Amino acid sequence: MPLKKFRPHTPTQRFLLLSKQPDLADKRPEKRLAKSTKKSGGRNAYGRITSRRRGAGHKRLYRRIDFRREKLDIPARVQTIEHDPNRSANIALLAYRDGEKRYILAPRGVAVGDTLITSEKAAFDSGNCMPLRVIPPSTKIHAIEMIPGKGAQIARSAGMTAQLVSVDGNRATVKLPSGEIRIIHAACRATIGEVGNHEHGNVIEGKAGRRRWKGRRPRVRGVAMNPIDHPMGGGEGRTSGGGHPVSPWGQLAKGYPTRRRSKPSNAFILVRRDGTKVKNK
Repeated sequence: MPLKKFRPHTPTQRFLLLSKQPDLADKRPEKRLAKSTKKSGGRNAYGRITSRRRGAGHKRLYRRIDFRREKLDIPARVQTIEHDPNRSANIALLAYRDGEKRYILAPRGVAVGDTLITSEKAAFDSGNCMPLRVIPPSTKIHAIEMIPGKGAQIARSAGMTAQLVSVDGNRATVKLPSGEIRIIHAACRATIGEVGNHEHGNVIEGKAGRRRWKGRRPRVRGVAMNPIDHPMGGGEGRTSGGGHPVSPWGQLAKGYPTRRRSKPSNAFILVRRDGTKVKNK
């Protein structure tokens, strides 16, 4: 899909760059598949801010997405492709032959009127869902399960795609979008193809107000604060902090591994995202 530029009649439009998607349906979401949600503003159950720089924003309805794809061997027709304000990817409304409707992540190349299916005997077309054990190696996949039947957890953002490297018995080796290579159970399901709306990463919002519509509040640099508010604050004149970047609570902000060494799933990682090979005992 092409990107849309604007003639700069205002300062906002000078750098504004939006994705042009004329195929999106201009309608309210399916009533049975949408529900209202309460905004947290980044606060937990005790009212304390645990995720900073969140608040306000436009009202949203949450669309229930079918990440499990457990309706087996029942063809479904793509009825509409819609925008989802809760995620970067677009969503597709599937109408099954038994009358049920469900939302899925809209794969790239899938259009209104196409037929998708979840089956071990389906064709390897974009949008079809099947277990990893029946997918040929080197196939591009997305919406991958980590535990059989739990639902897709990997490669769900706009433009994301992983690659199936090999299948050996119950062990499937998958290269993730981050570059990490890990082992996943071959019974886990995945969707063929790439997530749609791949131009999402090239969008330039143009103004701060557009970010406020999405519920993102202003971000203040630590070096611009006072020493009482941030470890990197203070100093005579402008400074770069004078030390390694840290969070307001002193945790290293760059180059510090945050993954626990004792995490059980470390045994399934063959190559980390930085390219280092893991020697599992």
